[in-house]
Amino acid sequence: MALDDLPLVRRFDRTAGDEVQAVADDPALVVDLVLELLRREHWSIGVGIGAVETPLPEQTRAGRGRAFEHARTAVERAKNAPGQVAAEGDDTAATADVDAALTLLATVVLRRSEQGHQAIVLAREGLSQARIAEHLGISKQAVSQRLATAGWQAELAGRELVRRLLERADR
Repeated sequence: MALDDLPLVRRFDRTAGDEVQAVADDPALVVDLVLELLRREHWSIGVGIGAVETPLPEQTRAGRGRAFEHARTAVERAKNAPGQVAAEGDDTAATADVDAALTLLATVVLRRSEQGHQAIVLAREGLSQARIAEHLGISKQAVSQRLATAGWQAELAGRELVRRLLERADR
């Protein structure tokens, strides 16, 4: 996944040292971003939920508002959190639910082998198990096993759960 190709409100921008920040207004896109960054195993990921001051400046790092403040708090907490991901927002209970669901989803993704990840990427692209098998040069049974071991069904359920929880937390 090329992060620069995603339909972000504001693209990734380096804010300080090894930190980057982006602005997204689509909960499903936020889930995609979090999982991709988790897979890269380099980032502590903070999700800030809330309003931003408009108009947004061209550079993400110049943005202001509760979402930016919450993102800063979340990324600091993520540095010591299970799965290196955390969420912060004004609605404490709703945000705690997002945080818990992200932690569970991160656990699934971070335990995945490279072979499992390859199968998941192809499944997310909509390929059938037969086509995935052809692409990877393995049997359909091996694809089924890889997807099961990689937690494909758990990821699908978790993605939808986090998306819905993000929507609720941002009301």
